[in-house]
Amino acid sequence: MIKRRELDQGLGDMQRLLVEMGRRVERALTESMDALKSLDVLEARRIIASDSELNAMEMQITEIGAKLMATQQPVAKDLRNILAGLKISSDLERMGDLAVDIAKVVLRLEGQQLIKPLIDLPKLAEMVCSMISGSVRSYLEQNVDLAYKLDKDDHEVDALYSQILSELFAMMAKDPAVISQSMLLCFVGRYIERIGDHATNIGESTVYLVTGKRPDLNT
Repeated sequence: MIKRRELDQGLGDMQRLLVEMGRRVERALTESMDALKSLDVLEARRIIASDSELNAMEMQITEIGAKLMATQQPVAKDLRNILAGLKISSDLERMGDLAVDIAKVVLRLEGQQLIKPLIDLPKLAEMVCSMISGSVRSYLEQNVDLAYKLDKDDHEVDALYSQILSELFAMMAKDPAVISQSMLLCFVGRYIERIGDHATNIGESTVYLVTGKRPDLNT
């Protein structure tokens, strides 16, 4: 009974840390996009500096998972729970890095004016924020249906991302003076799209946790 209690406590600690990482990633994406819209360099620097907190949380999860596997010898779903938690923490940490990459674009645009009001990129970020929330909720609730919904959401993100690229490439073809900033905005779109891919990875980890099989939701 003591072993089971220790295992449950460790799994609970991992879960709480993963949920908090999800909240922080969602906030980092939202704040980095706000910084981009206003070209707020000070806010961008703050976002970059805060990335170390996510890294530390991923390390905590890794240490908990390693300790549980070494001392509790988990099997079946308990083992899948630990392995899924480790994979999810890695995906969340990478999502945080991508949000930081957006903030770094703000630094590169310091002193410039935006070539156009940002409408579709913030919309793309909102869609992906919803995916982050949904992916973490799918894990928390062990909800396979919610996990599979991320595949549909990812297709919608990909479609808008393609539209954004087409518009930016058209602007570059029309006016070579906007090429440099347009390329940076293309990168931002790519960073957001990649965050969405990592959200679908979390959905895959949820399905693995529940069923023991890992689907491919990045189709």
